[in-house]
Amino acid sequence: MVDDEHSLLCAIAAGLEAEGFAVDTATTGTDGLWLARENDYSVIVLDIMLPGMNGYQICAALRAAHNWTPVIMLTAKDGDFDQVEALDTGADDYLIKPFSFPVLLARLRALIRRGGGERPTVLSVGDLTLDPATKRVARADAAIVLTTREFSVLEFLVSRAGSVVSKADVLGAVWDFDFDGDPNIVEVYVRRLRNKVDRPFGRESIETMRGSGYRVIDDA
Repeated sequence: MVDDEHSLLCAIAAGLEAEGFAVDTATTGTDGLWLARENDYSVIVLDIMLPGMNGYQICAALRAAHNWTPVIMLTAKDGDFDQVEALDTGADDYLIKPFSFPVLLARLRALIRRGGGERPTVLSVGDLTLDPATKRVARADAAIVLTTREFSVLEFLVSRAGSVVSKADVLGAVWDFDFDGDPNIVEVYVRRLRNKVDRPFGRESIETMRGSGYRVIDDA
């Protein structure tokens, strides 16, 4: 965990250790980057505003070095652009301060379950391509504009192209397992994606597997 708020850092670290985590801490961006490069972590909790170098720079440096350890960014800013920049520089998730410790714990566990395996530069199924680094989506040469959540759902489906994934799988990966809303929200986002990445191009690449979930195929 990298954060220059000493009291918050100590409190969160103590709470995580009580939950069975081993925690290394740093209070500057340069120290945090050094720890992340020198050790094999399950997940990194990274504040954005740090002395030395900020969280955006740290995350971008790690991804440029093909370090795919899951990163959750902490920010005191709740603006859309701050959150977008966090994701665009390679973060997997973000929390806005002040936050609930149980929510942080649930997010960390979800990221650990997801793992930090190497990510291809670009994901593709047929002529549908997604760039996780830039959040760009295209069908052939036509750019497609998606919201952050739409992109996350499509990225999850495309990363498992050819395999059937359930609603619970999508909720766990995109909304996390602490989501207590209506699971039919997944259907809403799949419908939106079809209206953006399939129907305008005469495709049916996002299949509904009745009673099982969804599957993305190459129908070119």
